Amino acid sequence: MKLLKYSDVCLVPNYSSCRTRSELSTHTVLGKQEFKLPVIPANMKSVISAEIAEWMSENRHFYIMHRFDSIEERLLFLENANKKDWQTISISVGVGDREKDFLIKAASLKLRVDYITIDIAHGHSENMKEMIGVVKRTYPDSFLIAGNVATKLAVAHLSSWGADCVKVGIGQGSPCTTKDKTGFTIPMFSCVGSCSGVTKDSEDWFESSKDYEQVPIIADGGIKSNGDVAKALVAGASMVMAGGIFATCSDSPAETIKMDGKAYKAYFGSASFQNKGHNNHIEGVLKNLTSSGMTYREKLSEIKQDLQSSMSYAGVETPSALKEATSFECC
Repeated sequence: MKLLKYSDVCLVPNYSSCRTRSELSTHTVLGKQEFKLPVIPANMKSVISAEIAEWMSENRHFYIMHRFDSIEERLLFLENANKKDWQTISISVGVGDREKDFLIKAASLKLRVDYITIDIAHGHSENMKEMIGVVKRTYPDSFLIAGNVATKLAVAHLSSWGADCVKVGIGQGSPCTTKDKTGFTIPMFSCVGSCSGVTKDSEDWFESSKDYEQVPIIADGGIKSNGDVAKALVAGASMVMAGGIFATCSDSPAETIKMDGKAYKAYFGSASFQNKGHNNHIEGVLKNLTSSGMTYREKLSEIKQDLQSSMSYAGVETPSALKEATSFECC
């Protein structure tokens, strides 16, 4: 069977009773909160910043703050968010001792954290299992996202270890070179499709039954256009993470570079030299992407409108219904 990228797939229109697509709701629930869109800017240094995170929280968009600062800076981020009582406080952690110390310190200061994402390159691992335990002990009431993985078995394992949601996608981001340097990757449409449908608290994790709640999936990687968001939801994602389309926004934290009279944004992978600061186990590169000239507000508004149009073509009234009602064909 051929494994499919988003560009390999064409969505097939269905009958729609929708009269005005602008009235369709794109709101999505994750954990205990509702957000305006099932879309997340990637938790990368060139995509999300404290300023963007605060704006996202105030405007009811989900975000995940990156983990690539010092412990002191990350604690300051949490202290500021707590002091201002943000609606959503969402962070990332890795799996080393430094990350455990960070969580223990934050908990000792009684800093509220609503969402915690354990963010590592290979999430189906003993390191992940151990770190899930640490998060559950230090922040038992936080919604725990864990990743990245690329198989249904991995989703089942992470869920059984305590993850509330699993982030899927290996080597499919545009600045990621994992697929070239290691040979490991799965094209995203097929990856999301194969990882979705795992059920919680069932004796058979892979049982497709409405009697059991399914593990929410965040599709991470491979989004090149707004239409790819709809394709990820059709494949089975609950939410969709995108990097490049946000890094190119005029107010993104990515450095703006002027070349030949044009504005570019410096977008780099989390495992790149630019992010790591050394050359050990590099699996990412720097890409200078043409700036879209759009702000985050404008880009999110555009994504909302395009998703509403996708829902109208599918004949559905909610983003989650896309996976139930939409068929696809190989282009």
